[in-house]
Amino acid sequence: MELASVAPNGATDIVGVETDVSSISDIDRLADTAFGRFDDIALLMNNAAAFQGGDALSDPDGWRRLMDVNVLGVLKGVQRIGRAMIDRGKPGFIVNTGSKQGITSPPGNTAYNVSKAAVKALTEGLAHTLRNLPNCRISAHLLIPGFTYTGNAARRTPTRPAAAWSADQVAERLIQGLERNEFYILCQDNETTRDQDERRKATASSATIPTARFKSERAMYRGRGAGI
Repeated sequence: MELASVAPNGATDIVGVETDVSSISDIDRLADTAFGRFDDIALLMNNAAAFQGGDALSDPDGWRRLMDVNVLGVLKGVQRIGRAMIDRGKPGFIVNTGSKQGITSPPGNTAYNVSKAAVKALTEGLAHTLRNLPNCRISAHLLIPGFTYTGNAARRTPTRPAAAWSADQVAERLIQGLERNEFYILCQDNETTRDQDERRKATASSATIPTARFKSERAMYRGRGAGI
């Protein structure tokens, strides 16, 4: 087991709990198991995501499932586990996984774009709340992956595309971002630069969103599932 090989105390430092993040009873079971085993949680990462959604006029059941996992799953983790972390008074991190699609909103899977935009707003609000809690030692961070070759992606595409980052690269960028106390932990992937991503973010935040930018981005996202 790869984790056991790097953990200080081997397998005794690791516990796995299969969890449906849309289920509050599953979240409660996960929290009870982790706190019971380790007496603390220093890093909460809300990373689970569904991708199967659709455009604004299709698949209402897919929309509902996607929102239950991508948005309400994050909220349940924050409110149940994050709240318990705060109450313990120890330092720690809450990391929510967003996506560049939550910022640039490319055509295609509107449901996924909406869910990741919601995670961005939720995490921004959480960061504000934490900063204003007396004696709170927990900080919130938004991880923003780009095109990432994950295990799920490997099942669809056996060979990693040149443009994609590996999951290990995203993890390394996350650690770097936490060390630098960055709120937006933006991952460049291999087809965009940090400057391009920053300009996209600025464009998405402006009052006027030029539709012309979608023409160049449509080809980038056509036929490709989001990395995270």
